[in-house]
Amino acid sequence: MLTTSSIWWASVLFTRSLNISLSWAIPASAAHALLMSMGFMPFFFAGFLFTAGPKWLRSPQVPARRLLPGLLLMLGGWVVALIGIHTAAQLAAAGLSLVASGWTVLSVKFFSMVRQSQESDRIHARMAATACNLGVFTFWLATASLAIDSVLILRIAVQMGLWGFIAVMFAVASHRMIPFFGASAVPFLDAWRPMWLLWAMLSMFYLEAALSVAALSVGPLPKVVQWSQAALESAFSLLLFALALRWSLVQSMKIRLLAMLHGGFVWLAIAFALSALSNTLLALTAGELSLGLAPLHAMAMGYLGTTMFAMTTRISSGHGGRAVAEDDIAWILYWILQSAVVLRVLAALWPTAGEPFTLLAIAAWSAATVGWSVRYGRWFGRARLDGRPG
Repeated sequence: MLTTSSIWWASVLFTRSLNISLSWAIPASAAHALLMSMGFMPFFFAGFLFTAGPKWLRSPQVPARRLLPGLLLMLGGWVVALIGIHTAAQLAAAGLSLVASGWTVLSVKFFSMVRQSQESDRIHARMAATACNLGVFTFWLATASLAIDSVLILRIAVQMGLWGFIAVMFAVASHRMIPFFGASAVPFLDAWRPMWLLWAMLSMFYLEAALSVAALSVGPLPKVVQWSQAALESAFSLLLFALALRWSLVQSMKIRLLAMLHGGFVWLAIAFALSALSNTLLALTAGELSLGLAPLHAMAMGYLGTTMFAMTTRISSGHGGRAVAEDDIAWILYWILQSAVVLRVLAALWPTAGEPFTLLAIAAWSAATVGWSVRYGRWFGRARLDGRPG
C-alpha cells in the first residue's frame, strides 16, 4: 500500500504537469489526503500492535494468520476504492466499507487482547486501543461521506483520522519505544519516560484534531483562538526540541538507528513550530497570510513518515534474525526520504516554485518507499536467518 500510494500520487502529479487530464469521481486533493494518511499506516499498525502489544500486555503471541481476514478485507477494499476514486464515488464508498470492516475486525481483536490482559501497566495499550476505535469511526465516517458525495465530511474524517488516530498511535509508540531504544543501544542513557509527557502529546494531538474539524466546519477561527493555538504550539514545540536533546539526539547521531528515530521526533517539533508561526500570521493578517500546508507535511511526511521508516527498518531486521543495525542502503534511503520532506515543505513555503519542488518531493518519496519495499519486502515470509522461530 505504501508503494502503491506513492506511485499513484506521483503519476497524478506528473500527468498534471504535462496537462494530461485524469478522471476523478472525488476531488484529487481529498483523495490524496485520504489515501496518503489512512491508506498504508493501518497496515503498519496491525503489524506493530500484534507484535509489540503482546509484549506490553504479557499476552500470548498472535499468529499472523489470525490477522489475515482483516488485512485482506482492507487490501481488497483499497483496490476497489482506488478504482472508484477515478470512476464513481459509490464504488469508492463500497471499497472503503471493506477497509472499514477490516480495520474494525483488527481493532476488536486488539481491544479484546487489552481487556483480557492481567498486566498492571496497560496505559500505552489502552491509549493505542482508543486510537484504534477512533480509527474505526473515521473509516466509517469517510465511507459515509463518499456514499453521500460530501467532500466536506470526507475532509473532516481525514483530519480526525490523521490527528486523533494516526498521530496518537505514533505518540504512544514514540513515548514507549524511543527512550527504550536509546537506553538499550547506549547503556549510559536512561529510559526517561514521564507519563505527563504522554498526556501532553495526546492532548495536543486531540486539540489539533478538534481545531482542524472546527475550522473545516465553521470557517476561519476567531483571532483569540488563533493566538491561543499559536501560543500552545510554540510552547509544545520548545518542549519537543528539549526532549529530543534529552532523548540523546546528539549522542545518538553516531548510531544510525537512533538518529533515524530521533529525526522523526525533531520533525514533529519543527511541524509545531511552523504551525505556531502560521497561526500567528493568520491572526496578524486576518487570514490573508499563512504557511499553507508546510506544517501539515512536516508532521505527516516528517514525523510520521520518518518514524515509520525507522521502526519498520529496525523491526524487519530484528524479526528477520538479522543484525539490528542500519547499513549503507538503509541510511541512503533514509536521507532520500528526508530530502522529500524538505522539498515538500519548501514547496508550501515558496508557492512560486511549488510545482517543481512538489514533483521533486514525490519523486524522492517514491524512490525511498519503492527502494525500501524492494530491499526489505523480499525478506518477509522467509525463515529467520538466526534459526529462531518466526
